[in-house]
Amino acid sequence: MIRTLAPLIPLFPLLACLITLVLGPKVLKGLSHLPAIIGIGASCVCSWILVFAVAASPHPETLEIYKWMLVGGDASVDISISLGVDSLSVTMLAMLTFIATLVAIYASGYMHGDPGYFRFFTEVSLFVFSMIMLVLSANLIQLFMFWEAVGLCSYLLIGFWYEKPEAAAAGKKAFLVNRIGDFGFALGVFLLWDTFGSVNFETILDPVKIANADPAQIALACLCLITGAMGKSAQFPLHVWLPDAMEGPTPVSALIHAATMVTAGVYMLTRCTPLYMVVPDIQLFVAVMGGFTAILAALIALTQNDLKRVLAYSTVSQLGFMFLGLGTGSMLGIAGGMFHLVTHAFFKALLFLGAGSVMHAMGGVIDMTRFSGLRRVMPQTYATFLVGSLALAGMPLLSGFWSKDTILSAAYSAAYEDGHHAEPAHAADGHGAGEHGTGEHGAEGHGSGDHAASAHPVERLSLASAKVAEREPIRFAGLDPKVVYKGLFWMAALTALLTAFYTFRAFFMTFHGETKIPDEAGHHAHESPASMTIPLWILSIGAIGIGAALGHPTGLFDGFLDRTLPGLSEHHATNWFVVGLSGVVFTLGVGVAYLMYGRPSTAPATVAKLFDSLGGLTRASYNKFYIDEVYNALFVTPLWVIAQLSRFLDWMLIDTILVGGISKLPAFLLGKPARPMQNGLVQFYGLAMTLAMGVLLVALVWQQR
Repeated sequence: MIRTLAPLIPLFPLLACLITLVLGPKVLKGLSHLPAIIGIGASCVCSWILVFAVAASPHPETLEIYKWMLVGGDASVDISISLGVDSLSVTMLAMLTFIATLVAIYASGYMHGDPGYFRFFTEVSLFVFSMIMLVLSANLIQLFMFWEAVGLCSYLLIGFWYEKPEAAAAGKKAFLVNRIGDFGFALGVFLLWDTFGSVNFETILDPVKIANADPAQIALACLCLITGAMGKSAQFPLHVWLPDAMEGPTPVSALIHAATMVTAGVYMLTRCTPLYMVVPDIQLFVAVMGGFTAILAALIALTQNDLKRVLAYSTVSQLGFMFLGLGTGSMLGIAGGMFHLVTHAFFKALLFLGAGSVMHAMGGVIDMTRFSGLRRVMPQTYATFLVGSLALAGMPLLSGFWSKDTILSAAYSAAYEDGHHAEPAHAADGHGAGEHGTGEHGAEGHGSGDHAASAHPVERLSLASAKVAEREPIRFAGLDPKVVYKGLFWMAALTALLTAFYTFRAFFMTFHGETKIPDEAGHHAHESPASMTIPLWILSIGAIGIGAALGHPTGLFDGFLDRTLPGLSEHHATNWFVVGLSGVVFTLGVGVAYLMYGRPSTAPATVAKLFDSLGGLTRASYNKFYIDEVYNALFVTPLWVIAQLSRFLDWMLIDTILVGGISKLPAFLLGKPARPMQNGLVQFYGLAMTLAMGVLLVALVWQQR
C-alpha cells in the first residue's frame, strides 16, 4: 500500500496545477478552484491512509521514481528522484495536505471575482506539490531542488497582486533574502557530499558513519544547513521577509505561515537530528538563535496595528520557540519542536484565515485602529478567532499549551538538570530503555564493524554520541551552557507572557469596544460566506483538541515519531513547575490585555508614553527596531550606489567610448568624407564625371610631353 499511495500524494496537486493552467483561462474560469481542491483533498486522503500504513509497517521505505544522475567514474554518487516514507515525513504530509485543503476551500470564497483567479489556484497547486516533494525527498539534492521550488512559488504568491508596488517589492524581498540562506544551505550539501560520499539520507544520517566522520566538518556542514533554515523559517537576522509577505492574498499568508514554506527549516533540522546530536555546540547556537528570535519578534508584535502583521511577527516568534526546542539537545526538545510545528499549523492557519475574514468584511482594511466591536457583526469569525487566540496564548488544555510547555520543559531540563545531551544515546554503556534495550534485537553492547551496523538505531546513535562525551564542555560567549540555557528558559517564559498579551491585544482591539466600521466596507459589513467560515470551524476543533489527542496525555505523537527518531517516546515526567508557570503567564498576559484593551482605558497611551521615555522603546518596537533601516544602510544603499556606478560606467565607458566610439571611428575617418559624393543629384554626378574626364585628359596630355 505504501508504494502505491506515496507517488499519488504529489501527483494529484501536480495534475491540478497543469489542468488549471491549461483550462483555467478559457474553460474553467470561475470554477478554477475545483482542480486544486479536489487534487489537494485527494492528497490529504492518501496522506492520512499512509499514516496508518506506516504505523503498521515495521520499517521505513524508499521508493525510487527514476535515476537522475551518476556522479563519478565509478558511479560513486548515485542521485535519483526518490520518495522517503517514514513516520516523520508522513506526519508532515498529513498536516500539510489537511491545512492546504482547508485553505484552498477558503480561498474559493476569498478570491472570488479576482482577475487572476485561475492563476492563483495554479500557483497554489504548484506550491503544495513542491512542498510535498520537499518533505518526501530521500536525498539532499532532491530536497534542495524542491526547497528552491518552494521559494519560487512563495515569490509568485506573495507578489500575486504585482500591480501593487508593495506586493511586487515584498515578493522580491522574500526571494532575495531566501537566496542568502540557500547559498549557505548549498555549501552544507556539498560539505556533506564530501564527508560521506553520498547525498542520500540513509547514508549521511547513519550514526555509525557519523561516528567515523570528522566532527569539525560535520559541525561546519550543520552550520551551513542552519543558514538555509534561518532563511526559510525566518530566523534572525533573515526574518525580515516574512512580515512583508502579508502583501500577498490572505490564504497565501495562512499557507506560508502554517503548513508550507516556514516549516521547511524546522523539518530539515529535525530530519538531520543524528548529525546535530554529535555537535552540541551547534545545537546551542540553534537554541540561542531561536530564543533571541522569539523574544525579538514578540516585542515587535506588541505595538503593531496591522492585524496580519501582528500574526506575522507571532509566526516568527513561534518559529523561534521551535528552534529553541531543537537546540536544547534533548529528544524531549526535538519532540516538542516538531509537535509545536503541528499544533501551530492549526491555530495559526485559523488566526490568519480569521484575519482574512475580517479584511474581507472591512473592504480590504486591516488596520485595527480603524475598526472595532466586530463580534456583533461577525459572530462566527469572533468565536473561531477566540479559539485560535486562546491556543496561541497557551491556555491550559488547548493545543498550544501542550506543545509550548514541552519546549519550556526541555529548556528547563537543559538549564537545571544533568545529562540532557545523553538522552538519545541512553548513555554509553550499551543498554537501551524499554523496547530499545536488549531483547529481540539482542544487542547488549556497542561493538564495531558488522555488529555495530546491525545494532538498533538507538544503540548505533550512542556510538556517535560517545565521541561527544569525550570532548571538552562547550561554551557560548565564554559562558557555561547551563547558564545560557537558564537565560533561554526565562527568556522563553517572558516570550510566552508577551505572546498572551499581544494576541489578546489584537483580539480585543478587533472584536470588542463600540462597533466601528471603516468607510471602505460601506454599509454592507457582514459575516463571511460558508466557504470561508466552515474551514474556520474545522480548524477550531483542531486548535482545541489536537494537543491533548496526540500530546502528553496519550503519547501518540512521540510514539509515532519514535520510529524515525528513536528515543522520542521515552517517558518524561510532568514538570509541574513549568505547568504552573505557564498558567500564571497565560492569566497575567490575558488579564493585562483585557485591562488595557478590553474596555475603554487610557492605559495604552500612558504605557506607550512611559516606555518611550525610556529610550524610545515604544517607537523602536513600532519601527521593528529599525532592522530594515540598518539593512538599507549597510547593504541595500551601498549596493544601489555600486549598481548605479556600474550602470554609468557601462553606459559611458563601455557603450559610448569603447564599443560605440571605436565602431564609429572608421565611419568618421572614411565614411564621413566620402558620404557627400553619394548625394543622389544627377547634376553633381554629371559635373563629377566631366571634371574626372578633364583630369584624365590632362594626365594623358602630360604623359605625351
